[in-house]
This record gives sequence, structure tokens and C-alpha cells, in this order.
Amino acid sequence: MKNRYINRNIYTDKILPFTEKNLIKVIVGQRRVGKSYLLFQIIDYIQNNDSKANIIYINKERYEFDTIKNYTELIKYCTNKFRKNHKNYIFIDEIQDIENFEKALRHFSSEPDTDIYCTGSNAKLLSGELASSLSGRYIEIKVYGLSYLEFLEFHQLENHIQSLNKYLEIGGLPYIINLSPQNEVIFEYLRNIFSTIIYKDIITRYKIRNHIFLENLVKYLANNTGNLISAKKISDYLKSQNLKMSPQIVLDYLSYLENAFLVFKVNRSDLSGKKIFETNEKYYFEDIGLKNALTGENNIQINQVVENAVFNHLKIAGYDVKVGVSGNKEIDFIAYKNGKKLYVQAAYLLPDQQVIDREFGNLLEVNNNYKKMVVSLDQYAPKNVQGVEHIHLIDFLSNTKI
Repeated sequence: MKNRYINRNIYTDKILPFTEKNLIKVIVGQRRVGKSYLLFQIIDYIQNNDSKANIIYINKERYEFDTIKNYTELIKYCTNKFRKNHKNYIFIDEIQDIENFEKALRHFSSEPDTDIYCTGSNAKLLSGELASSLSGRYIEIKVYGLSYLEFLEFHQLENHIQSLNKYLEIGGLPYIINLSPQNEVIFEYLRNIFSTIIYKDIITRYKIRNHIFLENLVKYLANNTGNLISAKKISDYLKSQNLKMSPQIVLDYLSYLENAFLVFKVNRSDLSGKKIFETNEKYYFEDIGLKNALTGENNIQINQVVENAVFNHLKIAGYDVKVGVSGNKEIDFIAYKNGKKLYVQAAYLLPDQQVIDREFGNLLEVNNNYKKMVVSLDQYAPKNVQGVEHIHLIDFLSNTKI
């Protein structure tokens, strides 16, 4: 199975050490972030290293696999494809579309000479079913859209401000490299991806009847990215638009959007990280291009986009991210990884001393020795204020070792 693709080593480096290990490899992420092509990369790697490898590939988005609807049909299909005296490698794309798939995975994991890989686009379904049925027998790898450096590689661009602006505009879905470069073509594609996620991963799966409310909710998040949001606040806003929905229904719908990897919910915590606040979270989009497609390409809110890009880069780098709270002051992101913390303020520009004092001042009040930085698009802001760094967004997104 030879496929044309660009290697995404940030993910294959995490997956390949587990090849031929008795662990199910589960690759999760939003639709169209490139999970299928990661499977192709792994398949090619295996075939290059094992000439007798028996590859069994199932893609639930393709018609020829439509008859595999439940775990018994999946077991039957794969068993018929097994070859004796060969290592059997099972690859299943969009496995959440197979009913009770976890029973099949449990069955295959007990088979000798079997190595299993699967992808999925529903966080709760995968994590909940696998955790209860296969605890300790699988690893999960989260795949994101293209990082900024991957974007440059995919689009064959030099690392300069015009390239950054393009990334902040159209986002990081890999397939865009195959489209005509006109914005109207790209944004039409992005709107179609949004519709697929909404209707296939949310409306159909959760049997939602009020489509209009769901779409208005997503547009509300797109216009309020990075703002503190509560279910009651959204419910009150929707009432002003003659859409009556209780806060509990709002919470349910927000969770569906998270499960489909369309948005991330970011909780607030005190600066020590010991207390998590249960209300007023922030939401960021998995893909900046999708956010911009929802607000309209002529209404791109650059301050929100910068903050979303900083958040996404922290997540791609492997950080657990929270919003920091200290009294009535806020730090955009407290990022945790391997016992260390990173404090980050994100801003579009730092046009005057008042803004500089605010962005740097909140960080200066944090009394510890962890790294602190302000990230912006401002070329002329001070580089360092009492130990707090100022980093241009292009340098921040170009740093793979933050």
C-alpha cells in the first residue's frame, strides 16, 4: 500500500516504538487532521521492515467496508484475512462507526502474532469504551492539525511574516495543499468540513433535532474564542436570539463539540494549580481555519486568532493547559509538562505602556522561578521586562522545544 504523503515525524516518532508490541495503538483527533495518512506511514514502515507482513486495512469512510457494522462482522472480516505463519497487522480507520468495536479489539489483542492500530474522531466514545474494556492494553496518540513548521513544509513556504499570516488565516488542515490557493476555495472546503463534523459526528451520533441551535452555539464560540464563557451566559444570549435552551442542554451540546475535537474547553485554576474553578471556562478551536470560516474571512478577529494559535502550539508541544487566575487578574495560559510550568500571555500588539504594564504585570506578580513570557505580533515591544520575556509569535510557533 504505497501512498503519497508528507511524513509527520512528530507523531510517527511516538507510534513506531510501539510497533509489534502487545498494545493497541489508538490515534485520535478531529476529522481531516491527517490520521489516515499516519496509518499509511506506519503501514509503509512495517512493509519495509517485514516483507511477510499481512496488512489488513479497513476504512469505515469507504463504501466497500460499509457491511462491517458491528464487532462480530469486524471479527469475521479480519479472521478471514488472517494468514498463518505471518504477523497480522490490523488497521481500522474511524473505528467509532463500528458498534461495540471494543469487543473486537479485546478479542484481537488476545490473538498471537497480531498488531492493532485504529483511528477515531470521538473522544468520549473511544476513551470511555477502551478504558473500561482494555485498561492497560492500549496507548492513545492525539493528532492535531499542522503546526506552523509543518504548515511551512506542507505548503513549501519560507519562514517569514507573510507565511505566518497565511497560517493564521487558513489554518492547518493538511488537505488544503491540494486545493487552489484562492481564499474562496479554501474557505468553502473548510465550511464543508465543519458541516461533516457537525452532522456526522454530532447531530447523527447524538440524535440532535435542533440543528439551528447547535450551529448558532458553534458560531457563538467562534466569535468569543478566548473569552470566559458559562452555560448560563450562552443560554441568556440564545434567548435574546429567540432560541430558548436551558443551561444543562447548553452544557450537553458543548460536550458534544469537545468529543468531536472541534473545540477544546480550558478550565481556570488558581496560580498554584491546586484549585480548579468549575464555571466560566474558555474555548479554543482545534483548527484556526475552521474558526475563521465560521466568523467569515472578512471578519477575522486577529487578537483571538493569535491567542488560539498560542494555545494550539502548547497543546501540540504536549502541555496540559489551564487559564491562570489570581484574584481579579488573569494569565492566559499556565502550561504543565513533566513537572515544569510555563506562564504565557498572548496579545495581538503592545501599542502603549498601559498595555505593556498589564500584560507583563500579571506575570510579574507570579512569585516563582518558572519561565514566563508574553507572545505577540508586536515587533517593537521590549524584549525583557524584569525577567519576563517578550517573544514574537513567529518565533514562538517556530520553537519546537518550548
